[in-house]
Amino acid sequence: MRIMNSRGVRTITAAVAVALIATGCSSERGNTGDDKGKKDTFVFGAPGDPASLDPALASDGESFRVTRQAFEALLEHESGGSKLVGGLAEKWESDADGKVWTFSLRKGVKFHDGEVLNAKAVCANYDHWFNWKGTYQSSAVTYYWQTIMGGFAKNEDKETPKPNYKSCTAKDENTAVIEVNEPSAQLPGGFSLQALAIHSPKAIEAYKSQEATAKGDAITYPKYSQEAGTVAGTGPYKITKWNKGNKEVSLEAFDGYWGEKAKVKNLVFRTLDTDDARRQALQAGDIDGYDLVAPADIKTLESAGFQVPTRDVFNILYLGMSQGKNPALKKPEVRQAIAHAIDRENLVKTQLPEGGKAATQFMPDTVAGFSEGVKKYPKDTAKAKELLAKAGASNLSIEFCYPTEVTRPYMPNPQDLFELMKADLEKVGMKITPKPMKWNPDYTDAVEAGGCALHLFGWTGDFNDGYNFIGTWFAEPDAQWGVKEDKVFSAVKAASLEPDISKRSDLYKKANEVIMDYLPGVPIASSPPAIAFGKNVNPPKVSPLTQENFAELSFK
Repeated sequence: MRIMNSRGVRTITAAVAVALIATGCSSERGNTGDDKGKKDTFVFGAPGDPASLDPALASDGESFRVTRQAFEALLEHESGGSKLVGGLAEKWESDADGKVWTFSLRKGVKFHDGEVLNAKAVCANYDHWFNWKGTYQSSAVTYYWQTIMGGFAKNEDKETPKPNYKSCTAKDENTAVIEVNEPSAQLPGGFSLQALAIHSPKAIEAYKSQEATAKGDAITYPKYSQEAGTVAGTGPYKITKWNKGNKEVSLEAFDGYWGEKAKVKNLVFRTLDTDDARRQALQAGDIDGYDLVAPADIKTLESAGFQVPTRDVFNILYLGMSQGKNPALKKPEVRQAIAHAIDRENLVKTQLPEGGKAATQFMPDTVAGFSEGVKKYPKDTAKAKELLAKAGASNLSIEFCYPTEVTRPYMPNPQDLFELMKADLEKVGMKITPKPMKWNPDYTDAVEAGGCALHLFGWTGDFNDGYNFIGTWFAEPDAQWGVKEDKVFSAVKAASLEPDISKRSDLYKKANEVIMDYLPGVPIASSPPAIAFGKNVNPPKVSPLTQENFAELSFK
């Protein structure tokens, strides 16, 4: 899943009103749903606003956190884990070549607008996405479709990838068959993404009458995706209101849900964009939970009786290098020197929550394809100085970008991480020029365009396949890195085309070894992000993919 991704994300504006953050009111804290005084509204403090109520047009975790409660995909992940299980499809299978995928749909499933789920509804979704035109073909708008299924029926830009989606056929009322042109490591995992969640056919027809528009790099979303009323999924909650002035999205339990009904009637996501604001709101009783708990706050909250479960590790923080921005980074000795200069263990010990691990490659050890045989670059100041001297770069001056106004699961405090890395690099003789930038859109745009010689970035996985990590950056040339090394691309590509999962995992191991031998950047750490809940809450199972199902929670 993307929690503000490292690729394909450009400036996106949706005419969002700017207002003071609402901090709750006594009427909400005392909200009752029946004469017994049972609380019926759960308020969650989110780190940021959603970008879209249509998950197909989103690539950020805050949008998906909301839409996941209202929309379901053909496949899902087991509650609290990363194993694929049936979603709207009870069963699924592919042919031996991995090109034909057959889904046996659940019966008796209804959308929020009363439409019935069937194979034709599934195909209406996939054909709708495949036939997008104009601004919808921008990778900033439809990142995940292009990542999983490639391009469109008629690509309008030569940079758009060739389509891999071929067709969707309703074999019978409850059997949908999706065909692709080439086997892909993105499948079946891609069928579980929120961006490919299934919408009501009636809603899709309404979507078609509206357009996304662009002015330069700025994207304006279609109106239906910016207000409740049109979007309709099959999930346990339905979206009822998006109050942008108060930075709140409201959902209500869907009485016609096919599975286990939500235990709390109303769900509110309220944006509180600083660690302190979220923590103080929980302590004051203005919210009932929040995400991305600062490591320093975990013990404070637990000692006061709050619940702070920690997710399993499924992310990576890395120090990126842009060879296009600073030619010195094209020299392997310089990249190796930077890797040897960084004290990863100290970063993990001082900046990350308990359970964090120093990284050896661009995926955590919880992902299939992790290799124990990659080349290691332990902290070694003397060796770093020696490598810089060998490269003729003993007094290298380099710009180091880092983000502000943001907290990410893999990066609790960007400035503190930056300061420690800066000190490490200066110890080996490098001259660092700091460049702090607002996370969205300035920083993400600059990184994507290769505008930051050194930069901090990361990733939280969407599903458990190695390609979802290393394929994100190293399947093809990417401006962020400026890498032009066919050995890297070929190794990742070979793994992506192998339909046998076991063989593919072995190929990922080899690809990781090739990547770390070349060393395009420095993997720093993986960490278990914490999420907090009130004393009176029975929390949902926490997900390593940050895919919590809020229908599971209840009040004590």
